[in-house]
Amino acid sequence: MKRLLTICALIGMILMVSVTLGVPKGKGPQKTVWHVPGDFDTIQEAINSPDVSDGHTILVGPGSHAGATVTKPVEIKGEGGAVINSGPVLYPGDPFGDLAAGFYFPSSGAGAGAIISHLRFEIVEFPIMSSSTDNVTINHCTLANPLQGISNWMGSGWQISHNVITDLRSANGGGIGIFIGDYKAIEGGITGNVVSHNKITGTLHVWENDGGGYSGSGIEIYADFRWEGAGAEAIKNNRVVKNKVSLVSDTPTVVDVVAIGLTDTRDDPELDPVVFDNAIGFNDFRGTESQIALTPVELDNPVNKISRNLGNNRGDKLYPPSAFGPGGN
Repeated sequence: MKRLLTICALIGMILMVSVTLGVPKGKGPQKTVWHVPGDFDTIQEAINSPDVSDGHTILVGPGSHAGATVTKPVEIKGEGGAVINSGPVLYPGDPFGDLAAGFYFPSSGAGAGAIISHLRFEIVEFPIMSSSTDNVTINHCTLANPLQGISNWMGSGWQISHNVITDLRSANGGGIGIFIGDYKAIEGGITGNVVSHNKITGTLHVWENDGGGYSGSGIEIYADFRWEGAGAEAIKNNRVVKNKVSLVSDTPTVVDVVAIGLTDTRDDPELDPVVFDNAIGFNDFRGTESQIALTPVELDNPVNKISRNLGNNRGDKLYPPSAFGPGGN
């Protein structure tokens, strides 16, 4: 009996060691959290590495960093006040200079499912710029004075929440905090995006040589038919709820600003609406003089569900926004 107990105890110890290690002897557990700096010098190196797989986390440490082109569904999370102040150039040779993104999601749809959080963006014109990528999460980020803050062209299923955008700027376009739009008439429409609990405040700084003829916007839903483009099949079933937008323009006679805009650039009430069944509710727009701009004005209830917003007045006579990005200026 004593020998049997000894054998059982030995087997138990072996099992405990095996469970503790979780892998065969000589091999460590698979790494799922990567540090920049530390494991990699840059965020782009981490994303490009074959060791960094879908669902892994890239922790970005204190200091200033370059952003990256996102091609994997990874989580990119800042810690210790990490700042993104450069990144991929979107429009080389642009007359306004090299306009940079913080993080760019290319048109292949790669990066769907990525999460970007707890980062501060400075200097970069487009902190988040995406073209045809679904199911991206952006939360708890701070964006300082962007040209166009979070830009979701042709993507569904985004979760944009608990971000702070302070000040905006224009340059013959832009001046938008959070943007959802389509210009390719994506089959099935742009749907299921949620914009919630964001705070967009401060001043829209109008470029001294801006030609005007448009307005800035805290939050914008945009069907872009300009330049004979395909526009949108449908931008529907998106929700903009519980945000605070308090903005003023420093040169409203050139470029004014609205809290939220719903825009079909055709501006024709005789056409069937493509921006419809979106819920705009429980937002605080009181700090913005012109709060809700609809182009055409027929995008109001019942086409879209706009109710229970603090302030809730219409700014229908303003110019619609002018969006940057693919299909933009």
